[in-house]
Amino acid sequence: MEVLLIFDIGKTNKKVLLFDRKLRLVHEKETRFPETVDDEGFPCDDANMLEKWIREMLLHFLNSESYEVKGVNFSTYGATLVYLDQHGKRITPIYNYLKPLPEHVLEGFFEAYGGQEEFCRSCASPMLGMLNSGLQLLWLKRTRPEVYEEMEQVMHLPQYLANLLHGKGVSEHTSIGCHTMMWDFDRMEYHPWLYDEGIILPHPIPVSETFPVSIDGCEFEAGVGIHDSSASLAPYILSAKEDFILISTGTWCINMNPFNSDPLTNEQLNQDCLCFMGVHGKPVKSSRFFLGRIHDLNVERLQEHFFTDEAAYKRVDAAPGIIRQLWESGEEGRLFFRSGIPVGMVDLGVEYRKFGSFEEAYRRLMVDLARQVVNAIGLIIAEKDSTKHLYITGGFAKNPIFRTVISLAFPEKQVFTSEVENASSLGAGLVMADKIWEGAADHLDLGLMEVKP
Repeated sequence: MEVLLIFDIGKTNKKVLLFDRKLRLVHEKETRFPETVDDEGFPCDDANMLEKWIREMLLHFLNSESYEVKGVNFSTYGATLVYLDQHGKRITPIYNYLKPLPEHVLEGFFEAYGGQEEFCRSCASPMLGMLNSGLQLLWLKRTRPEVYEEMEQVMHLPQYLANLLHGKGVSEHTSIGCHTMMWDFDRMEYHPWLYDEGIILPHPIPVSETFPVSIDGCEFEAGVGIHDSSASLAPYILSAKEDFILISTGTWCINMNPFNSDPLTNEQLNQDCLCFMGVHGKPVKSSRFFLGRIHDLNVERLQEHFFTDEAAYKRVDAAPGIIRQLWESGEEGRLFFRSGIPVGMVDLGVEYRKFGSFEEAYRRLMVDLARQVVNAIGLIIAEKDSTKHLYITGGFAKNPIFRTVISLAFPEKQVFTSEVENASSLGAGLVMADKIWEGAADHLDLGLMEVKP
């Protein structure tokens, strides 16, 4: 059986997956590695163990009698740089993007580029410390000058892992364009600060590019790697027939609009919006809301007050008529988060005795939470909006109250839930599939189900 082999490298779970010619999952294996520490004692991924596992899994499937590997690609978490010497060898640990960024690293840096607010606007990202992976380069230069001098190449993690196979020093838009502070979204090229610091990076190539590789007599195409956020959006971008907004729910609710070309404003930036680059090298305007975490903490409080079990909220009847009434009561009808989301994310100002039951309280909580998501979606809708569909994916696609509110909030759009398993790994395969199997994307099933208010 001909397959694509995809390594999906998350912070917690590492997966190897196989997809057939119709992009159906035919094999999946998941593992976890214990973390190690970097040269300052901060926790990080064990790069040696990760590289060893990739080699072992690759050789296992290349030598399998059941599968013929036609292509290999990598989807990994972002905001992570890997530094190589003149011989192409990694010279540092894989530093953790949660590592604190010392304040002195940025002393005087933003002033040369119009100040921090203007710098962040042009780079389409809030200030996020080491999560802005370009700032990791500054950190290395300022705090590890001897290592920086030894550095010959720098790559984001997806490109580094792909480099282990094809040996090419490349860059691509999805990794460079996602809150890195490396990309100038006004000019759609690398930001001048890189040149000012003497940092020369390769021009980004299409994420669909592949390189021929031969290992143990097996010949296949190796991709260039892809940032997992853009990879999860790829199945929709590459198969949707009309413009859409994707609402990806879970711990975070990430709203993505690939069809809003309006420049990011400071107002949007200050409300947690950013842009990243999609698989076609174009900006994707995004907003986010800590939906899952806020939901879970407040549900715990409701459970304690009403003496219910942990699964009680899953049994609450959606009651569309009641949800419509709650929604139409508007902002004045809110009972939760009337003063915004508190630091602890639990609204202690709500008087639970106002509710006659857990069900009544949960419906109100969900409508008020979903209203926050609706506001976040509104931030990424263009002035001249072309989107006709909303796709809800992830855990809250199964929540009937959430689905109903989104449908009520956007009556001019068709709202669908979508079930795409392993979206980021599927996207990593999809971007290279047509080069290997012409028309492979034609078989893609997004699992769409229309939501009626």
